[in-house]
Amino acid sequence: MDAKKYWVGFNHVKGIGSVRFQRLLDLFSSAEEAWNAPEPELRMSRIGEKALLNLLKFRSANDVDKIYDDILAKGIEVVTVEDKEYPENLRKINNAPPVLYIKGKLVEEDGRSIAVVGTRKMTAYGRNVVKELGEIAARNNVTLVSGLARGIDSQAHRSVLNAGGRTLAVLGSGVDVIYPPENVQLSQAVIENGALISDYAPGTQPEGINFPPRNRIISGLSLATIVVEAGLRSGALITASFAADQGRDVFAVPGSIYAPQSQGTNKLIFDGAYPLIAFKDIFEILDLENIQYQSKIQKEVPSDETELLILKMLQKESMQIDDLQAICGLPVERISSTLMFLELKGYVKNIGNMTYSAIGEVEQEYN
Repeated sequence: MDAKKYWVGFNHVKGIGSVRFQRLLDLFSSAEEAWNAPEPELRMSRIGEKALLNLLKFRSANDVDKIYDDILAKGIEVVTVEDKEYPENLRKINNAPPVLYIKGKLVEEDGRSIAVVGTRKMTAYGRNVVKELGEIAARNNVTLVSGLARGIDSQAHRSVLNAGGRTLAVLGSGVDVIYPPENVQLSQAVIENGALISDYAPGTQPEGINFPPRNRIISGLSLATIVVEAGLRSGALITASFAADQGRDVFAVPGSIYAPQSQGTNKLIFDGAYPLIAFKDIFEILDLENIQYQSKIQKEVPSDETELLILKMLQKESMQIDDLQAICGLPVERISSTLMFLELKGYVKNIGNMTYSAIGEVEQEYN
């Protein structure tokens, strides 16, 4: 039995978002227990009368097993915030969406993502900037995130795909409902070289109220958000606002004071966003060069049993080199060199006084 079906069930109930769903999880031991709970117990969760009535009505009228099986039959992957496949950048934001629906494939390297967003009415200037951003992202193994909308968003996806890179498209509809319709072919290319992502249930139509909330996912997936062109009322400014609230960097491309497409970006710069006047600024501010180097060395330097042994020890507690040497029984030179490689790879860090701590979980096993 896949417990994700209960997460999907709650995701289909109107009025139960991340905050109310968390209240249910706080009261019950699991989504399954919450789904099967009697009405008096559900009232104790304080999700509100309207949401409660919606839940009771939906639960009695629908078969959650069928809903879940139908989603999987469409080739859609369901990832919950409790799954290790859930994007780490997104997991860190407040009220992260409990459930994501995915067509395509997420990979670990997508943690090095930048969002590129902007107006639907882009100019030749905006198109040229986005084209170069896509090429730079692909060349540096940085995933480009956008919203598949007309204009800047679509150009962003196309640019990075044409350059052989990866891209993620976050939709304001179900991942099986492509909007705008002329982007059906583009969406397939995204699936083959990245993923379509939505926290809206499959079948959800692209209503206007869906798009502002989805922008928090675009920024949440990304280390930074770049606004290329945007009017003063552009949805791209909402994405930038989410990024700032999430503690992520915001870049804006400066433009002519006479161009309506640059009024929003110029205002962002006035309000404190980084002016994107040189593409190298992105890498310097986000330290992407170091991140890229760590990724490269992880692939080029082979791991061995000594690395695994030390990593597992440091997973339990931080340790000094002398303590590691005493427990492992290996020459201190080998301990030191192994720690050096692990630090270059980004697996451990020196926290002072020759004491090391592990970063993340050990997933690789050796025979």
